[in-house]
Amino acid sequence: MDAQIPFRLDQLRRLPRAFYLRPTLTVAQDLIGKILIRKRRGTMLAGRIVEAEAYRGEDDPASHAYRGKTKRNEVMFWEGGHLYVYFTYGMHYCCNVVTEREGIGHAILLRALEPLTGLTVMARNRGLNIRLPRTRYELCSGPARLCQAFAITSRENGIDLCGDQMWIAEEVDVPKVRRIARSTRVGIARGVHHPWRFYLRNSPFISRGKPSRR
Repeated sequence: MDAQIPFRLDQLRRLPRAFYLRPTLTVAQDLIGKILIRKRRGTMLAGRIVEAEAYRGEDDPASHAYRGKTKRNEVMFWEGGHLYVYFTYGMHYCCNVVTEREGIGHAILLRALEPLTGLTVMARNRGLNIRLPRTRYELCSGPARLCQAFAITSRENGIDLCGDQMWIAEEVDVPKVRRIARSTRVGIARGVHHPWRFYLRNSPFISRGKPSRR
């Protein structure tokens, strides 16, 4: 039997394109608490976004788009609301939500989720034992872990988040408790002073990476 945290699909509303076309830092903060959903092979995977980092194109030396458009980062320059996936360190995928209008090159790295449903499949994708107490906290607590749990690879690069394969939703008619904190970003060597990492305060599901500068 699949381990899951109860939530109702009829209480979820898919985010419209207009959500993603706003300023990147606004979108990054507003993504905290939203729910990433993927339908794959008859199974629904869902997790609450608890940590995200903004990267701002040519104004940001830590961004893949800092030196302009390339074949690798092309999706970052698409219209907001697409998924930009990249491969790093020769072993991991990371996924980003593209923001603002076409040609800007801004995106938000999804760093961690609180798993909600489909946990057994996520654990299988990650090679973990769902019966162990700590597994739920380790499934999506980092950008690479998140992608592995949701089976996100280069095949998902460019997915339209306003489509039916993968999308982000918000809860409606549910009281919102916003305990959002911010810090500098994790694991970067340039642009270290920008406080562009947003996370759900005191969440046990955020990544263990330390901000580059406090």
